[in-house]
Amino acid sequence: MLKDLIIKNIPKKIQDTLYVRFFGLTKVPLIFFVSPSVVRLDDEQCIVKIPLNRRTKNHLNSMYFGVLATGADLAGGLVAMKEISESKKRVALSFKDFHAEFLKRAEGDVHFICTQIPEIKKFVSEVIASGERMNFPVHIDAIVPSEGTEAVAKFILTLSLKLKK
Repeated sequence: MLKDLIIKNIPKKIQDTLYVRFFGLTKVPLIFFVSPSVVRLDDEQCIVKIPLNRRTKNHLNSMYFGVLATGADLAGGLVAMKEISESKKRVALSFKDFHAEFLKRAEGDVHFICTQIPEIKKFVSEVIASGERMNFPVHIDAIVPSEGTEAVAKFILTLSLKLKK
């Protein structure tokens, strides 16, 4: 009862950020290391922010491309992870492939934006219903809000899901 009351009073953005960081801490330490936070996660967009700092920048003082890849992975998989968790089904989540287009240096905090939320939710439902491995391309744009809305990178990750027996 007290646990539910406490959780209910924590803002959703903080709950989602804690979810991501706990996942990073327990499953993928690199995610935890880059300190992501969830800016928005609703029925329209998933926006994950990774700060530019000593841990995430390269020798040119821009975000290291491995960190950019981590942010894209997280923004592309978070919606599916949450849907799978809420379904209470055991579904294996992975990415089959990864395409990246780096357009310019990311010289500030980066927001990774996915707008395919309804399609991803439908895809998870279809995988659970079919029991078969299925693939779905997820598009992610990375922007540096302090520099405007122009993308610094674009990603396409193929989300691959299969219901575990």
